[in-house]
Amino acid sequence: MSEHQYYEFQALDRPLSHEEQNQLRTVSTRARITATSFTNTYNWGDLRGDPRRMVERYFDAHLYVANWGTHRLILRLPQQALDLPTVRPYCLDHHVDAWTTPTHLLLDLTSEDEEGEEDEGADDSLAALIGVRDELATGDLRPLYLAWLSALTAQGFEDYDEEEFQTAFEPPVPAGLNALTAPQRALADFLRVDADLLTVAAKASPATPKEPTGPSKKELSRLIAALPQEEKDALLLRLAIGPAPRLRLDLLHRLGGSTAHAPVTGQQSAAQLLEAAHALRTERGRHAERQRAAARAEYLTDLARETESIWRQVETHIATKKTSAYDKAVALLAELRDAYHHTDQGTDFGQRLTRLRETYQRRPGLILRLDRHGLR
Repeated sequence: MSEHQYYEFQALDRPLSHEEQNQLRTVSTRARITATSFTNTYNWGDLRGDPRRMVERYFDAHLYVANWGTHRLILRLPQQALDLPTVRPYCLDHHVDAWTTPTHLLLDLTSEDEEGEEDEGADDSLAALIGVRDELATGDLRPLYLAWLSALTAQGFEDYDEEEFQTAFEPPVPAGLNALTAPQRALADFLRVDADLLTVAAKASPATPKEPTGPSKKELSRLIAALPQEEKDALLLRLAIGPAPRLRLDLLHRLGGSTAHAPVTGQQSAAQLLEAAHALRTERGRHAERQRAAARAEYLTDLARETESIWRQVETHIATKKTSAYDKAVALLAELRDAYHHTDQGTDFGQRLTRLRETYQRRPGLILRLDRHGLR
C-alpha cells in the first residue's frame, strides 16, 4: 500500500508575518504556505517539524490524515476562552490531550483505525471542523464530550466488563448531544464516534434551551455602556484596523456572554455506556435480521406462485448448452427449492429435480453445477 499523509495548518486569529512564513519554509520546501495556512501532502518521507510546536507558535488549527487510519485535529484557543480545568475531565490517554502555553490552551484529538478503509474525503475536513473551535470558545463543551466518546470506543468496545471501565465515570455531560451542530457532526464522523454510543450518552444530555442563555440585547446594551471608555476605544480600533475574527468572542467573554447551557454531572460509568451501546447494536442487528427474514419469506411466497414459469425459464437456459446459462438455471433452481420448502412442497420439488437430472444426465457441466449447489 502506498503511503499518503496530509498536513494542514490554519491561522485564524491573526495572519502570519513574512518572517514567520520564511521560518515555516525551513520546515518544508514543498509546502504551500500563505499568510493564513500551511498545507502539504507526503507520499514518501514526512514533515520535519513537530505539529504540536507549530500550532503552539503559529497556528490555531491543524488537521492530519494518514491512509493507515490516523485522523488528528489540534486546536489552539486563548486561555480566557477555555481553561485547562474545564478540559481535563474529557482527556483520555493519547486520544484526547490538552496542555497550555502562557497564552493559549491546546487540544489534541486523535482517532486511529488501522483496519478501516481509507477515507478519501478526510483531507478536506478542516473547513467543516473548524467551527467547533468557536463553539468551544463560547462554552459549548459538546466537541469535548464527542472526543471522549471516540477515545472510549478506541479503548475497547467489547471489553466493557473490565475493572478500568467499571470504575471510570463519564465527564460532565453537555446539553444538546441529541441535536449536534454541523461542525459537531463533522467532528463525530472525523473521530469515528460510535453512533450507538452517542445515542446512549445523549439520553442523559439535557435538551438545549429554546431561548439563549446569554445576556439579552437589553442586558448587553447595559454591559457595554458600563465598559471603560479606553476599553471601548481599543475594541473599536481592533475593528477598524482588522481583520479581527475574534473580536465578537472576546467581547462576549468580557461581558460574561457565554451562550452555552451548563453541563450536568456524569452519572454513568464507562462500562455502563459501552454495555448499553453494545445492547443497542445487538438489538438493531436482530431487528435487521428479522426484517430480512420477513422479506425473504414474502419473496419465497410470491415465488411459489410462479413455479411453472420458473421451471420453463430453467429449461430454456439449459437448452442453450452454454455454461453461463447453466449457472443461471442452477441459481433459479436453488431459489425454487427454497420456495417449495417454504410452502411445504419440498417433496414435489425433489421429484421434479430428479426427473430433470435424469433428462440431462449427459450434460456433465450442468450436473456438476447441480451437485455443487446441493441440488441432488
